[in-house]
Amino acid sequence: MSADGRAGAGDGASLPIVVMGVSGAGKTTVGELLARELARPFIDADDLHDAEMKGQMARGIPLSDADREPWLDRVGRAIAEADPAVPVIACSALKVAYRDRIRAHAPQVSFVELVGAPGVILDRLRTRTHAYMPPELLDSQLETLEPLTEREAGIRIDIGGDAPADIVQRIRAWMPGALPPATAPLRG
Repeated sequence: MSADGRAGAGDGASLPIVVMGVSGAGKTTVGELLARELARPFIDADDLHDAEMKGQMARGIPLSDADREPWLDRVGRAIAEADPAVPVIACSALKVAYRDRIRAHAPQVSFVELVGAPGVILDRLRTRTHAYMPPELLDSQLETLEPLTEREAGIRIDIGGDAPADIVQRIRAWMPGALPPATAPLRG
């Protein structure tokens, strides 16, 4: 991390971005909006889970690290294979090891961690329908979550009560020519 509190390398405006966080944080909504504004392809990592893992989650059984490994490899390869396109990806990427596995395929990736109060996220989960991610799995995701570290290229953004479009504008303000700050203030 440099003296100005920024971590990572490269031009933030030209890096693939993974919008990460627990289920219900708004990854897909924010990721789709950001991709649309940037005229980039959007990849929802949920689409890269195999049927067996989707079924396991639908039954309320959290995935183990071993369960996630092939999926994380597919996410990393999807980013790498999108080149020269610069995608925006929605992916939980809950642990440093999971993000490292993605970076093994796509070292240039930068992360945007959507952070929110558990009660706010649980309320969101209860008011939506998801094919295989029940609200009961939120606790396991929160227990698994490892926030971005200073060594990781990215930024943490508090979703608070902000509209998705406002969150996207905060991401865009961070991006131009930026070396991504991993420990930026949560409110912008």
